[in-house]
Amino acid sequence: MSARPVDPPDVECSACDAVCCRLTVVLLPGDRVPEHLTELTDEGLPVMARDEDGWCVAIDSARMCCSIYETRPAICRKFAMGGPYCREVREEYATHYAREIPLLLR
Repeated sequence: MSARPVDPPDVECSACDAVCCRLTVVLLPGDRVPEHLTELTDEGLPVMARDEDGWCVAIDSARMCCSIYETRPAICRKFAMGGPYCREVREEYATHYAREIPLLLR
């Protein structure tokens, strides 16, 4: 009798340091982001601006959530919480910083 594989722990944004909000977010046509939250890369691509620590400037640091959630860029909308890229980014962040990001078990 073989053991049933264990499902990976669920990922919850409420238990994360919002590390996806440190990624470069290229703005697409149709994104309705206030201009003061954007900047151009050296290549001329419009992106979400980041603060001096590398975090998206739309982050509400007191609540660790997106201050423009209803009008967030399409790339942010498509980012799959708990998907392979999310887990990869979390793992990379955890290996470079002292505090590991907890995964909630259900």
